[in-house]
Amino acid sequence: MMMNAPDRVVLGIVQMIGFTVTAPLMDSFAKLASAQLPVGQIVATRFAIQVLVLIPLAAWLGALRRPPARDAAIHVARAALILLATSAFFTALSVMPVADAIAIFFVEPFILTLLGGFFLGEQIGWRRILACAIGFAGALLVIRPSFSQFGPVAMLPLLTALCFAFYMVLTRRMARRLHPVALQGWTALAATVLILPLLVIFDDAGIAVLDPVMPQGRFWAFLAGVGLTATVAHLFISFALRFAPAATIAPLQYLEIIAATVLGFAIFGDLPDAQTLLGIAIIMGSGLFVFLRERKLDRPPPPAP
Repeated sequence: MMMNAPDRVVLGIVQMIGFTVTAPLMDSFAKLASAQLPVGQIVATRFAIQVLVLIPLAAWLGALRRPPARDAAIHVARAALILLATSAFFTALSVMPVADAIAIFFVEPFILTLLGGFFLGEQIGWRRILACAIGFAGALLVIRPSFSQFGPVAMLPLLTALCFAFYMVLTRRMARRLHPVALQGWTALAATVLILPLLVIFDDAGIAVLDPVMPQGRFWAFLAGVGLTATVAHLFISFALRFAPAATIAPLQYLEIIAATVLGFAIFGDLPDAQTLLGIAIIMGSGLFVFLRERKLDRPPPPAP
């Protein structure tokens, strides 16, 4: 078991920026794969690849130890949350542009900031809350979600936001005492164990989202891309939460919309307009504010929960 280390806020911010770059790449691979493959199969492949990469890596690092009962329960809870969040979001991506779905998802930093203060005892100043609000306003300028256009599916990124915020809180509780590679490896294993039986049970059952098919051609690469980028992205977020309070890094998630906009243009032909560029500038400004303020204050972190 690793000893609790003091928060290193700047390093946590850098790790969070890494997450905001790689996560939209995972979403893009998932959207590409969904043209042929059911969402359940894409989700299962994502977690299975994480298991194949992270469990051996954790063992090689000497960090793979059987979790105690209380940690095993948290791993299962994290797995259920990230499984539901991923399935909802990948389903939304199958019909919505990546940036639209992410824009709706960006209610999550609000939820996370509140949960970080309520469950983890983290200090939440008015400047952080203002940074969240400004960043969200920028996200709305980038993509104006239209429930009338997408219908009930537009609610799925909101479900993702709620599940992911609770997932982040549980990650924060464990990331300070458990190596991030082992943390993600055990959670990925739990998620794989939860979803694989469903694919077996519903094979040829007529339920499209859980009826696996044999990938053809480049769809093998799309599946591999989902799994590998998901592995990298969630290692980033585990390290970020190990080094910085959840409320500090929450506004930085708005940077994800920048990568989503770039990938949307490069892969799917979504061309940003002037209002989109203004929104990106606002998002970048709110994230940069948090980064510069934490460096200026250089204050000690709140005690670990």
